[in-house]
Amino acid sequence: MTLSQTLASYVNRTRYEDLPENAVEFTKLCILDWYGSAVAGKDTKPIQAIKELVEEWGGKEQASLVTGGKSSVGNSILVNAASSHIVELDDIHKSSIIHAGTVVIPAAVAVAEAYGLSGKELITAIVVGYEVCYRVGEAVSPSHYYYFHNTATCGTFGAAAAVGKLLKLNDEQLSHALGNAGSQAAGLWEFIEDGAMTKQLHTAKAAYNGAIAALLAKKDFTGASQILEGRRGFFHAMAESVDPSRITNELGHVYKIVENSFKIHASCRHTHPAVDCILDIMTNHDINHTSIQRIKIHTYQTVLNITDKPNPDTVYASKFSSQFCSALAAVNGSASLDDFNKDTLKRPEIKELMNKVEVHADPYYENLYPEKWGAKVEIELQNGEVYTEATDYPKGDPEKPASKEELVEKFLSMTSSKLEKAEKHAEKILKLEGITVREWLAEETRDEACNPIH
Repeated sequence: MTLSQTLASYVNRTRYEDLPENAVEFTKLCILDWYGSAVAGKDTKPIQAIKELVEEWGGKEQASLVTGGKSSVGNSILVNAASSHIVELDDIHKSSIIHAGTVVIPAAVAVAEAYGLSGKELITAIVVGYEVCYRVGEAVSPSHYYYFHNTATCGTFGAAAAVGKLLKLNDEQLSHALGNAGSQAAGLWEFIEDGAMTKQLHTAKAAYNGAIAALLAKKDFTGASQILEGRRGFFHAMAESVDPSRITNELGHVYKIVENSFKIHASCRHTHPAVDCILDIMTNHDINHTSIQRIKIHTYQTVLNITDKPNPDTVYASKFSSQFCSALAAVNGSASLDDFNKDTLKRPEIKELMNKVEVHADPYYENLYPEKWGAKVEIELQNGEVYTEATDYPKGDPEKPASKEELVEKFLSMTSSKLEKAEKHAEKILKLEGITVREWLAEETRDEACNPIH
């Protein structure tokens, strides 16, 4: 049996009735967190550009756009997937290094709405979608991650699995869907050098490509049978080191979605361990940022690869700068969505403190990564005093979880100024197993119902 066939069999034999309660409840929190991030990002320039493009394309009004109104399933996926990734508050899985919510959920929600499916069907599809992309990501990480954005590449497989589940594809069709998802898997890290908008295109296309692969498979469109392990397949082409056993180990016996981490700070997750430590030091020792001589961060190499950016020149780039995020946390006492703006980017005290931040790779944390994303921070004051804090688990990890109440509060903080009936949305998402996807999205302000697909 090929790896695609193994995954297809898993997807098809997974039923809502078999899901443990904690997996169902956790999945609803993932949906809530995804939707909050999508709403928070909808008015940004990159998302408006994608929205304008899909409006120019036109299409049947089949599924909701987070930016307002409706469009075709494909257009909805493009807009909603991009929008959920831009404010950097989307979920993350450590060992696969994937933001699955930004890819799996928008693809599944658009299809579930268009086809008139239930909340239970959506929840089940998201569970298997997360499982598939996380396992692919674990198999190729961390070597794949140096050049490739796992969310964009491995996430495509997850979107295909989730949509395939909703479409009730058989095992053969699901295998074809995964084959064509893998052939479309793409997303390079080079955008990080410029702070370019490309990252939003990554999630948009990954979700779209995965959905297209599944929708075509329903029409018996064939795909590569060994897209993962084949001699010209994903593993050989896109990773120096691969562990195929990560695809099959305990498949169907564990639910990787509950390993998900939720973001508290509105920046790249790799900045969070240090930010948490800085906030603890500043609070516990009542330190004023003007007394800081130096901030020294010891962490894993990927932090330097992705976020060692001492001079970010855009707000978005600042979210990928350990220097900026650390200085921001020390000065503002937080690194929330509202903290990242053009004013803070230019503030003299933040710019001055950024120059005092050092980031160093540490063998201890490097050996733990990617299972643990940790850091040790030393803050040296001008009087010679040194305060140290360390963590292996930033806030929001399963080992240091955000509570349901905290995630609802996070959702409302992201959406209350942008979404009518934000609290009602939260209530419906948290009771999604008892309603349809259309009943949830009916809380949006729109004039007409979506044109269903039969």
